[in-house]
Amino acid sequence: MRQAIMTAPGTIEFRDVPAPSPAPGHVLLRILRIGVCGSDVHVNHGKHPYTKYPVVQGHEFSAIIESVGPGVSNLRPGQKVTSMPQIVCGQCPPCRRGDYHICDHLRVEGFQAPGCAQDLFPVPADRIILLPDDFTPEQGALVEPTAVAVHATSRAGNLARQNVVVLGAGPIGNLVGQVARASGANVLITDLSDFRLEVAARCGLTLTSNAAKEPLPDAVKRAFNGQGFSVALECVGAETTISAAVSNIAKGGTIVAVGVFAEKPRIDLGLVQDRELRILGTLMYKRQDYEQAVHLIASAQVITLPLESRHFPFAQYADAYQYIDQQADKCVKVFIDL
Repeated sequence: MRQAIMTAPGTIEFRDVPAPSPAPGHVLLRILRIGVCGSDVHVNHGKHPYTKYPVVQGHEFSAIIESVGPGVSNLRPGQKVTSMPQIVCGQCPPCRRGDYHICDHLRVEGFQAPGCAQDLFPVPADRIILLPDDFTPEQGALVEPTAVAVHATSRAGNLARQNVVVLGAGPIGNLVGQVARASGANVLITDLSDFRLEVAARCGLTLTSNAAKEPLPDAVKRAFNGQGFSVALECVGAETTISAAVSNIAKGGTIVAVGVFAEKPRIDLGLVQDRELRILGTLMYKRQDYEQAVHLIASAQVITLPLESRHFPFAQYADAYQYIDQQADKCVKVFIDL
């Protein structure tokens, strides 16, 4: 079978390797689509701090079950699925209390463990997430980033009728905004890219603001009729955006750090203390987040079609990264077709 392996930053080799068989308790998946995410791009640039080479990438994907191993009775060949990419120990304190998504020994497929960039991919049956029969391959591949958004918004608590600012309208920011809206929030989404804000509007996030043209206080006043906002979800990973959230959120507000910070930001902890702000982190997801992501996409509460930017054949995997680098903020989600 075909396998794409990144041997060094920016270098992808294709190999013909033996097809695996499903071990007991496992299923063998035929991969259909792989979504390229920002973390994958960091690996391509050699800037992901927790990934070594060579590495088989791919963790956002859709597939069809090819075969099932001994002991698997609840799944059958032909079903549409995706799978959770976390490999956890099950024994550390976070795992024992149910927070396996922040396992002390967490490994993620595509980064610290081999990912799905191959024709056939074996995974444990207990990590399989079933997809509706009418899901497109692209919708299936977008379940993983939607699950990121579901977990991130859940960290902020009940969002119904709250004014929420999402800073950053990339793929994750867009999905965070959509999930917050589906939770009953009034959502303002900001970015420096008019293109990404237009995509957000096509996804139903009609309250938008270009931060290069409109200061956040003015955007908030316009969007929420002077009422301010109580929740901010920072989806950029930059000092300017996290500082803007701290400086402008209402007293007692909640800020969720969703973006990955390449550099350590400086924020005004005096304001955090004086205004009793809460700053929370969010990493990945649990099974219920995946299941909720499937429900939100299936019910059209999360709209995915405007996010789909371009497809590349499996043999042109490296070209997909070049396209992403060249297009910068003019693309949202790129897919690899197997």
